Amino acid sequence: MEHRSGLHFLEPRSGSSSPSDRRRRRTSAAALAGLLALAAQAAGKVFLTQQEALRLAFPAGVSVERRTAFLTEAEQQEARKLARSASLPEALVTYYVGVKDGRPVATAYFDTHVVRTQPETIMVVIDPSGSVRRVEVLSFLEPEDYLPLPRWYGLFAGRPLDDELSSSRAIRPVAGATLTVRATTEAVRRVLAVHRVIGAPAAPVSR
Repeated sequence: MEHRSGLHFLEPRSGSSSPSDRRRRRTSAAALAGLLALAAQAAGKVFLTQQEALRLAFPAGVSVERRTAFLTEAEQQEARKLARSASLPEALVTYYVGVKDGRPVATAYFDTHVVRTQPETIMVVIDPSGSVRRVEVLSFLEPEDYLPLPRWYGLFAGRPLDDELSSSRAIRPVAGATLTVRATTEAVRRVLAVHRVIGAPAAPVSR
């Protein structure tokens, strides 16, 4: 089975959703749930459920809205260039916006990617300035010897999408976990690139 790296994705940016959009939303949610269930069976390597991760991203008093964007081919190419990735990001992107007092306070994305032969799922939270607020590991199916310590993931905090966001610069290498370092750094760059292409989330429309 081939694991494809990408964001997990779900309402177009504008307009009502079609039956095909709703099917995509159900499929994306089921895929992430299925991956976490698979990880749970594989030596219990689920560290957080999606809901637990979202509670870390958005504390009490912050309402969370699930939104979806569909990238055009040109936007996919732009995101790939920004991320400096060899592959295109997926077109359908689901993200979660935290809103407090009518203002967006953070945006969370989930990304699943292959480390060596097995997948890792992470959550990347981005602040309104476009920098990383935090990175959390939800599941990791590789041997845990390849998993860096939590403090290593803290190196991403405060980092924007720039030249320093690299495993040869600000993100330190970890002995025995080179592939994890590389795959995670690429995933964070991909998320930041897609976020920039989508644009800063707008405040919700009052009803």
